[in-house]
Amino acid sequence: MKTIGMIGGMSWESSAVYYRLINRAVQERLGGVHSAKTLLSSFDFGEIAPLQAAGRWTEANALMAAAAVSLEEAGADLVIMCCNTMHSASAAIEQEIRIPFLHIADPLGEEIRRRGMKRVGLVGSQFTMERQDILRGRLAERFGLALLTPTGDAAREVSRVIYEELARGQFLEPSRSTYRDVIAQLVADGAEGVVLGCTELPLLLKAEDSSVPLFDTTTLHAVAAVDLALA
Repeated sequence: MKTIGMIGGMSWESSAVYYRLINRAVQERLGGVHSAKTLLSSFDFGEIAPLQAAGRWTEANALMAAAAVSLEEAGADLVIMCCNTMHSASAAIEQEIRIPFLHIADPLGEEIRRRGMKRVGLVGSQFTMERQDILRGRLAERFGLALLTPTGDAAREVSRVIYEELARGQFLEPSRSTYRDVIAQLVADGAEGVVLGCTELPLLLKAEDSSVPLFDTTTLHAVAAVDLALA
């Protein structure tokens, strides 16, 4: 079994879910009391979120790359980023480490393609919804996907909930209702499925909140990491 290096803490709520999913998957596949070999480099999100808000992406990405290097030096055989938005650091990470970096968009794109879909909605932080270097570009270039995102006040509210509620462990019914409405509009606009492009969103939303399939990036990524670790 290979050792999975995890870059987490953004937020710790979803990093804890990653840890549980990875260990549960290893136990189910190997049986007995087996669990995953993992290393975790966990950031204080209170230091990273202001860098995002200020547009200091080069600085934030450099911190992620340094964390990946530290995981490699500590014995990790592969690295995952337990956060959608900070996949902005993918190129910086891949430049600095020699071990595989498993991008969150790849297992996501493969699952969407397996379902035969070409046009999907995306909800997440404002950065994940807008920037090409997080999910959008990779999903378009590698998997030929067209992405629909909310706009205006709806987009701002989707992002606000992530930073002001989900990252603080608050999963509120009014926000769930808001997301249901946003997803319904994406479906009305032609989305065949909807990507939960924030690793905390599966803690708020379930399949019954959408009339089309929801793609849980957290679970898809965690399971893909286990696939690689056990290959």
